[in-house]
Amino acid sequence: MTTAAREVPSFLVERMANVRRRRQDRRGMEGGILKSRIVTWEPSEEFVRNNHVINTPLQTMYIMADLGPSGKLGYKKSEHVLCTLKVDSNGVITVKPDFTGLKGPYRMETEGEKQELWKYTVDNVSSLAQPEEEEREQRVFKDLYGRHKEYLSSLVGTDFEMTSPGALRLFVNGEVVSAQGYEYDNLYVHFFVELPTTNWSSPAFQQLSGITQTCATKSLGMDKVAYFSYPFTFEASFLHEDESADALPEWPVLYCEVLSLDFWRRYRVEGYGVVALPATPGSHTLTVPTWRPMELGTGAELRRFFIGGSLELEDLSYVWIPGTFKGERLSRFGFRTETTGCVTFRLHCLQQSRAFMESSSLRKRMQSVLDRLEGFSQQSSVHSVLEAFRRARRRMQEARESLPQDLVSPSGTMVS
Repeated sequence: MTTAAREVPSFLVERMANVRRRRQDRRGMEGGILKSRIVTWEPSEEFVRNNHVINTPLQTMYIMADLGPSGKLGYKKSEHVLCTLKVDSNGVITVKPDFTGLKGPYRMETEGEKQELWKYTVDNVSSLAQPEEEEREQRVFKDLYGRHKEYLSSLVGTDFEMTSPGALRLFVNGEVVSAQGYEYDNLYVHFFVELPTTNWSSPAFQQLSGITQTCATKSLGMDKVAYFSYPFTFEASFLHEDESADALPEWPVLYCEVLSLDFWRRYRVEGYGVVALPATPGSHTLTVPTWRPMELGTGAELRRFFIGGSLELEDLSYVWIPGTFKGERLSRFGFRTETTGCVTFRLHCLQQSRAFMESSSLRKRMQSVLDRLEGFSQQSSVHSVLEAFRRARRRMQEARESLPQDLVSPSGTMVS
């Protein structure tokens, strides 16, 4: 038997092609959609256990009670968990709920034909450990801590990276904490670190600038505060090559620019600020006051309010000392500014140098550099030393005046 092939009308062929094309487009769109949610608003216990808690092997035991009526025992709905015991691979026992102790008994209500209230306590009735058992437990802990220390040492390794002779390495782990006292909302901070052109360098891959996220402000007293909590890190090296140079070494400087962005995508410059990085290691919290350029008249402020935009600095180094400045005195006469808010930075500074562990001429030379750098940030100590010297000199002069003149004068003679 033979069958003749039917000819499909052209309009049906075109309709089938359109349907097939729409299905392919829909598959492509579905492929671009994230299958997993970025934020899980109601995480389950299994989700938390799998994603946020260290997966330590556990053994679990439940202490349960059958609270069903007499003659109807053994039903699952009548079984209730009174206490959960968990033991991990480290020997830690977790009891939930905790031992009753001085607290009152726990309460449990049952549902059914008649509602019942049960009270129970969880007590630790284990006998106290004997001295031999406590000693054995201490040995186990000591052995456990020793193995953990060896494990950490294996992770660190024996090859510790050292700096070159005469060099100082600076590590900074910083955070843009907050900004407050600004006129407009939705703030973000652009910041960068400028290294001095002489004796300072950074790795080629190092990024010395950053931009925070846009943050809405909240009222805190009389000010509006935007909390960024934006972390950043960088590394720089200082090499003191010229031993005869007595000039004060320059230190890196942190610039910041605060801007605002409104609903209509209009941005405004809210302020510029600068601060020298701390010359001493440790944790430091720096509050950087800012200012912004301004024009005379109300036209500039109206333009700033309605269409956004304002006067900006073409070179941000003008906040400190411009890179093109070659003179001896920097004058900003005629440049009008307005004080705005302030930005808070939290910096954790670490310094590494061989001079900290060597007792040689190199250490003395490097210490002089560090002392001068420390004096750069603590110039008040110089004035205190000078004041102490003046007081000592004054006391010496008073003591000299109180002595007999024949003892003080070189021309005095003794009379027998």
